[in-house]
Amino acid sequence: MSHGEDGGCVVVTESNSPEWPENLEYMTGFGNHFSSEALPGALPEGQNNPLFCPFGLYAEQISGTSFTSPRLLNQRSWLYRIRPSVTHEPFQARKPRHDKILSEFNQDNCSFTPNQLRWRPADFPESPTDFIDGIYTMCGAGSSFLRHGFAIHMYAANKSMESCAFCNADGDFLIVPQTGRLWITTECGRLQVSPGEIIVVPQGFRFSVGLPDGPSRGYVAEVFGTHFQLPDLGPIGANGLASPRDFYVPTAWYDDDDAHVGYTIIQKFGGNLFTAKQDFSPFNVVAWHGNYVPYKYDLNKFCPFNTVLFDHGDPSINTVLTAPTDKAGVALLDFVVFPSRWVAAEHTFCPPYYHRNCMSEFMGLINGKYEAKAEGFLPGGATIHACMTPHGPDNATYEKAIERGEDAGPYKIKDTLAFMFESSLLPHICTWSLESPCRDADYYQCWIGLKSHFSAENGGKFV
Repeated sequence: MSHGEDGGCVVVTESNSPEWPENLEYMTGFGNHFSSEALPGALPEGQNNPLFCPFGLYAEQISGTSFTSPRLLNQRSWLYRIRPSVTHEPFQARKPRHDKILSEFNQDNCSFTPNQLRWRPADFPESPTDFIDGIYTMCGAGSSFLRHGFAIHMYAANKSMESCAFCNADGDFLIVPQTGRLWITTECGRLQVSPGEIIVVPQGFRFSVGLPDGPSRGYVAEVFGTHFQLPDLGPIGANGLASPRDFYVPTAWYDDDDAHVGYTIIQKFGGNLFTAKQDFSPFNVVAWHGNYVPYKYDLNKFCPFNTVLFDHGDPSINTVLTAPTDKAGVALLDFVVFPSRWVAAEHTFCPPYYHRNCMSEFMGLINGKYEAKAEGFLPGGATIHACMTPHGPDNATYEKAIERGEDAGPYKIKDTLAFMFESSLLPHICTWSLESPCRDADYYQCWIGLKSHFSAENGGKFV
């Protein structure tokens, strides 16, 4: 049987399915110390690890940082579960092997290229494929073993995970669905994640992905050795961008059904998949408390900032979450969003400027059109512009901006949602990404038509 209880939290999601409750409830906040219990009285009082936990539960801690990390950065949660997660058979290498997931990036398994890269949306698989088998790495840098680096994956799946759960021992997953809702069950509870929302599943949590709408496609960023946090706001002040109150955390829910013989735990460890059998669901946590927890966020609640007089702001002003390095202001990975918004700058070329960047940029499109590309960049597609690779608006976008002229007045960029994963590390491109039939080999052509408007005459006026 499965159990959950309302905990005085805000109702935010309708599932519209007999398999899940009509409404899911969440707690709100970012980085808070949360407490949740599906059975009243299941949380111990006054201590974390009593000799006898309420209801005969086991106490188990999950640590997302070292024990001696500064208190401001320390992340951990206590889970009170029917059986501890250690109760499983030995892990074995998963067969057949998944050959398209990487967490170690080098010249033996990847390539380098300074070329601009673009991919069309991947087709949905023809054979039954769940989230685990449908995920494939596009690029990355660093090493999960050395606890420094990132990986960017995409996924295309058409079936829910059944009698199995996934655990990523390598790093945090930031999942961005583009098509199809995700029903994600975690040890802390359940979350529904729709296109236009994101979910972060921290390193080590076991979770399962259901597909209530059938085929689903999207993007995944993974970071090694650090966690995502809200960016500092600096001169913006105390408010703006992603508000902490708009992040949603699941409430406790548990499955105590004994009919789980042969349940499989699939663990990603060093980029390889391992499996272990157990005879119970891992989602048997009756209560929990702590600040290390999965969470989701609706990108439509992002409060963007923009220039109101002249020039184009840097894209960093649209950062939702950042995974920092030890160097101030330099990110291992930033998650940046480009939502609908007003443009009001005067005497300004308003599309994104032409750029060469010491950071490397992976872009995805959830819906609509991206403001810098008139054609070719489709929802579900992707681009990579690596360190110092030139990029910017295509020819059609440039000409349209010039045609708009000086007196265009304010206008709104509507019905679009694009995003960027930006990293200070140089990405290795996976071989299958470069060889994919979805790769647009003619991407460079979108800039070839940019003509010279230069004239040393006419008093410097635009020609």
